[in-house]
Amino acid sequence: MTRTPQVAPLLRLAAVAAVAVAVLPLSGCLYAQIPAGQSTGGPSSADPEPTDAPPEDPGTGSTLTFAEGLELDSTAYIEWGDGFLTDEAWKSVSPDDGNGGWTYGTLDDTCTAQFWQGRIADVPVVADDDSASSDAILGVLLQSPTEDVTSLATTGEFSYLVGGAGGVETRQVVGEEGERSWLMAARAFTQIGVGLYVIVDCTGADAEATLDLVNEANAVAVTP
Repeated sequence: MTRTPQVAPLLRLAAVAAVAVAVLPLSGCLYAQIPAGQSTGGPSSADPEPTDAPPEDPGTGSTLTFAEGLELDSTAYIEWGDGFLTDEAWKSVSPDDGNGGWTYGTLDDTCTAQFWQGRIADVPVVADDDSASSDAILGVLLQSPTEDVTSLATTGEFSYLVGGAGGVETRQVVGEEGERSWLMAARAFTQIGVGLYVIVDCTGADAEATLDLVNEANAVAVTP
């Protein structure tokens, strides 16, 4: 259950997302207002037909650390596996927009998960540094300098090849305000010039716990 690769620049998507950020230097906390998605119907006709077959194992091991990402072939094919397509606990909020982004929501409307995949040619990446470049993706989304994001972000993981297995190192920032919590996690692959991110936004639920559910169902697929 994978999606076709997208090539839209990340800055264009960030402009559409209109994610605003306020950095609070005294507390060291970073907050963002993430607009709620609007339902636009079912999956787009451009999406591939769903399949229950797991992503093919390219034989690259069980992890994809930042260092291991530099060893990938420049022609490798990287994409999200769309596990929510057939998950009865989630529904489509915004189908594939043709620019690499789509959003799912929980049936009880407490959380959304906004996915993106695409090229990062217009992101201020750091050559041969997937960690710093992942911070740069977050910086674009948060409209903040990369160095500000780096000081607040932590290292996490996306699932690799098989849902729930972990292994793909990411950089992430989290925030909380009242009953609302959110988490942004991103991974850049500088050798290939592409990136992935997910934004989990919850009201009345825990965003970090919801990211675990996202990871269980949606693995990063890499094909040489």
